[in-house]
Amino acid sequence: MTSDFKLDEAEPDFVSVNGVVKIGERTNVVRKILNGFRRQGNRVAPDRGSWGTEPPGDDTVELLVDEDEKREHGSRKLSAPLFAGTAYCISSCSMIVLNKVVLSSYSFNAGISLMFYQNLLSTVIVVLLHFFGLVSLERLNWKLVRVWIPVNIIFVGMLVSGMYSLNYINIAMVTILKNMTNIITAVGEYFIFRKHQNRKVWIAMFLMIISAVSGGITDLSFDAVGYAWQIINCILTAGYSLTLRRVMDTTKHLTKSGSLNEVSMVLLNNMLSLPFAIILILMFNEWEYVINSDVISLPMFWVVATLSGVLGLAISFTSMWFLKETGPTTYSLVGSLNKIPISIAGLVLFNVRVSLENLFSILFGLFAGVFFARAKMS
Repeated sequence: MTSDFKLDEAEPDFVSVNGVVKIGERTNVVRKILNGFRRQGNRVAPDRGSWGTEPPGDDTVELLVDEDEKREHGSRKLSAPLFAGTAYCISSCSMIVLNKVVLSSYSFNAGISLMFYQNLLSTVIVVLLHFFGLVSLERLNWKLVRVWIPVNIIFVGMLVSGMYSLNYINIAMVTILKNMTNIITAVGEYFIFRKHQNRKVWIAMFLMIISAVSGGITDLSFDAVGYAWQIINCILTAGYSLTLRRVMDTTKHLTKSGSLNEVSMVLLNNMLSLPFAIILILMFNEWEYVINSDVISLPMFWVVATLSGVLGLAISFTSMWFLKETGPTTYSLVGSLNKIPISIAGLVLFNVRVSLENLFSILFGLFAGVFFARAKMS
């Protein structure tokens, strides 16, 4: 007696003859069931003795591909902030050092003219980048320019005072004294925006004051004119950040897109500073000094001056890139930590005479800056 058990009309998977099961030519039903389980996400080990070695299924391949994509995405996610932070730190350190080289090593006592050249170079580069479609710029109008002029006046004063202070003071002390900008900004935020700081921030600012005072007292190359310029620079830098914060809200209503991107701000600052720089050059008769200066005939002087201008623009772009990849907290902390290699480079490259007390004041000031950045996070 023969009994047939059919799963497929065209070709049976197995037949039973006299109670004995015979395997057909097609894949075993059990194998089909196990493959079904595998497709549903269950891992079932194949019976190598019955079926032989089986290549990985589609789900296994997809899983491997997904893992590779995740690893690749994770590496990109980690490498982008690292590259952005490195680019920002290198451009920031290099520009300060090169400006010091131009002003001190070449004895070029025309900081306004140097600022004019650097800003002109930055304006040309931004316009060319926009022309080739690499960056986007907001369409400028007279109302926007008129609102931005007060910000730009402070911006010019900030750059000029920074140039003159760097001409008289070593880089390490300039870096420490710049901490005073944080104090002035915090006070301004309290009175203007009613923003309160926590206790750690005020402690950090107190430490900054101690480091600045002790650093000035122990500075072997103390120069009253240079310190006066640096104090002015700190006031103007704080005023620039506070004014920019107020003006940003106004500019939103004066642009077609409803916001002013960072590249447009860079162009506005550099382009509008040019006529103010020309006025100052004429007022202080710097044009006569520049024309009669011997260093302008040196090719290396122009290489260093041009490179410092390019790095000035690079700081703007790398800071925007780094801020986008990380956030304000990391950006602030890295900016504080970046002062350490800048100070060391300034002491080593320019053979600055420094006492043990002054070195301690510099290190103490660097610590206060890092502590301030950490305190702002909490």
